[in-house]
Amino acid sequence: MQSVEDIQQLNKELELKNRFLLSENRRLEEKLARLCDELRYLRRTLFGRSSERIHSDPNQLTFDFYASLAGSLDNAVENSLPGTGMSFRKTSSTGRRPIRKPLPDYLERRSEIKEPENLPEGVRYIGQETTEILEYIPGILYVREIIRKKYALKNGEGIIIGSLPGNIPLPKSNAGSSLLAHLLVGKYQDHQPYYRQIEMLKRQGVQFAASTVNRWNSAAIDLLRPLYDCLKKEVLRDDYIQVDESVIPVLDKDKPGAARKGYHWVVRAPGRDRLFFHYDKGSRARYVITELLGDFKGTIQSDGYSAYDIYSEKKGVSLLGCWAHARRKFEQSQGNDPPRAKYALEQIGKPYDIERFAHDRCLDKEQVERLRADKSVPLLESLRIWLQENYPKVLPSSKIGKAISYALSIYDRLCRYVSDGRFRIDNNLAENAVRPLALGRKNYLFCSNHQSAERTAVIYSLLGTCRICGVNPVIWLTDVLDRIQEHSILRLGELLPGKWKPQSGRFSSAIPRLSPA
Repeated sequence: MQSVEDIQQLNKELELKNRFLLSENRRLEEKLARLCDELRYLRRTLFGRSSERIHSDPNQLTFDFYASLAGSLDNAVENSLPGTGMSFRKTSSTGRRPIRKPLPDYLERRSEIKEPENLPEGVRYIGQETTEILEYIPGILYVREIIRKKYALKNGEGIIIGSLPGNIPLPKSNAGSSLLAHLLVGKYQDHQPYYRQIEMLKRQGVQFAASTVNRWNSAAIDLLRPLYDCLKKEVLRDDYIQVDESVIPVLDKDKPGAARKGYHWVVRAPGRDRLFFHYDKGSRARYVITELLGDFKGTIQSDGYSAYDIYSEKKGVSLLGCWAHARRKFEQSQGNDPPRAKYALEQIGKPYDIERFAHDRCLDKEQVERLRADKSVPLLESLRIWLQENYPKVLPSSKIGKAISYALSIYDRLCRYVSDGRFRIDNNLAENAVRPLALGRKNYLFCSNHQSAERTAVIYSLLGTCRICGVNPVIWLTDVLDRIQEHSILRLGELLPGKWKPQSGRFSSAIPRLSPA
C-alpha cells in the first residue's frame, strides 16, 4: 500500500506531465493554425485571383460610405470654392458598352471601290458608305547603301574619300539605328528574348548570330549611358520621389549554372514623369540607398523596409509610407483572422475612395489638402485607435499580428501623405515601373553577368520614362541613336523623352502619341 507521500509525489508528477502536455498541445495547435494559414495563402497565390482590389458586398459599409461620400464631398468642395465658377469632371457609371473608336488619320489608306452588281438602268448615285478594316504588314527590312566616292590626287599625292555620315550609331557594324531600336524595345519593353527576335528576322531572310546581336545590344546601351546619367540627375533634382526594389537573377561566374541575387532599385519622380533604375550586385543594405540617393533633400516614399530608417533623422529629409503595402498584409491575413482583416481592409478602403474622388474631379493641390484634412484625417485616426486596441488581442507571430504590427510601426509615415496635395497615398507608381522588369525576367530568366544587369538598368530607365511620358519608344530610340554622338553634352537633356523633339524631316510629323502610364 502506497503512503500518502508517494501519492502526493505521484500527483505532482502527473500534474507536471499534464502541464507539459497542455503546453505541447497549445504549441501544436498554433503550429497547425500557422501551417493551415500558409497553405491557404499558397493556394490563393497559385490558384486565386491576383488582384488586390476589395470586392465588397454592395449592401456593406464600403459601398454605402462611398455613395454618401460622393454627395457630401461634392458639396464640401463646391462650397469651399464660392464664386470661382469652377466645374469638376465627374465619372459616368452608366455601364454602357465601349464604342468603337475611329482608326487614326495618320495611317495610310488603300481604297477599294466596290460597285453593286447588276445595276438596272436609270439608277442615280446618292452617296457611299465607307468601311475601314485595319490590316498589318510585317516590318520591312531594307539596306541603306552609303556610297562614298573616291578621288585620286594629281601626281599620286594621295586619295580623297567621302566620310561616313554622323548618324551611324555603330560604325563597325551593319546595324542601323532603327534596327537597334526595334531589337532593344522588343526585348526590354515587349519582353521578347533575342533568340525569338533572331528567329523572326530569319523568316524575312536575314540571319544573325546571337553573339553579334548581344554585342550590338551592349554597344548601343553604352551609347545611351550619358543620357541615363542626365536622367538620374533630373529625377533626384525633384523634392518628392518614390523608391522600390526588385530582384534580378545574375549568373555566378564562380559557380557555373548557378545564379545569385542582384537588385534593381527604381526611383521615380511622380511630379516630373521620370524614373531611373539602379543596379547593385546583391545587396539591399543601407549603404546602397545612401550611395543611390546621395545628398537628396525632400520626401522619400517607400515601403516599411528598415534600411530607409537611416533617413528618419536626416535633416531636410522626411519619409512617407505606402498604404498599398500595409493593405497587402491585411489582405494576406484574411485566412488567419477574417473579421479583423475584413474590418481593416474596409477602413483602409475609405481613404482610397477619397483619393479616387479627388482624382476623378481633377482637384488641384490646395483642394486635395482641404479634402484630406476634412475627410481622411478623422478616418486615419480612428483606424490608428483600432489597431492599438486590437494588437494586444492577437498573436504577434500570426499574420494578422504581423499586419497590425507593420502598420503601427510606420503609422506616422503612412498618414504623412495628407499634408501635401502632391503626395500619393501609396508607392504604386514606383511598383508599376518595376513590372516590366518582372515580366522581362520571366522571359529571359537572368542576366549573364553584372555588366549586363547594369546595362539593363540603363535601358529600362529610358524606356520606362518613354512609357510614362506617352512617347513612342521605337521612334524616340531611333532618333536618339542617330543624334546622340554629335549632340552637345551641355544640351543632353533635350533628348530625354519628356523634352524630346524629333529631327525635322527624319520622321513624319504625325507621330502617334501613346497613352502615359
